[in-house]
Amino acid sequence: MLNGLSLKIREGEIIFILGTSGTGKSVLLKNLVGLLTPDEGEIWIDNQEVSKFTEEQYLPIRKKCGMVFQHPALFDSLTIFENVAFGLRRHYQLDEQTIKDKVNKALKLVHLTGIEQKRPAQISYGMQKRVSLARTVALEPRILLFDEPTTGLDPVTTTAVNQLILDLSRELKTTSLVVSHDMNCALSIADRIVVLDKGQIVALGTPDELKKSEHPLVKDFLSEVLSA
Repeated sequence: MLNGLSLKIREGEIIFILGTSGTGKSVLLKNLVGLLTPDEGEIWIDNQEVSKFTEEQYLPIRKKCGMVFQHPALFDSLTIFENVAFGLRRHYQLDEQTIKDKVNKALKLVHLTGIEQKRPAQISYGMQKRVSLARTVALEPRILLFDEPTTGLDPVTTTAVNQLILDLSRELKTTSLVVSHDMNCALSIADRIVVLDKGQIVALGTPDELKKSEHPLVKDFLSEVLSA
């Protein structure tokens, strides 16, 4: 549950949202895309107050926001190509060549080519995560929301996914919000870091500013990095 949270996110920046389990990180993302509705307060996206929007009113807002969930959630019965094309077919009236071009571009952005006709079970979990990211990027959102994108990945793949987040944000000029437990990743690629505790912001700043924080929770996160 969030409590008195106030946060302004600048266009084009990468924000990492850290905190212990159950402190409201994923709840924040779900409120932004209308999957949850706040009991009070306001949510502004592109100069629109959206917190009281109906489902129909929220549709254009959701098209601006690409959500990458903790698990890939790919369709096992579809090929990689069809998985990435799924949102394009569902939300837009596009000819097949345009769909093909957008799918190929998205897969190239996440460094996956030549696997279009494979099925999810035929590729690694890390590759499935990247396919999930490609599916989101194919819709060309202006805002990317990542919910624990590196959960369950080995250190090498974790580094690769974080580099992808940085590269995509810079290349596509998107605003990226990343929910994470990983202070090391946040220090590496975030423009600013938000630390939540019991639904409230206890620290907010650049990586260098967070390193100087005296808050016990921030120091705990930093100690894990320093002891690694």
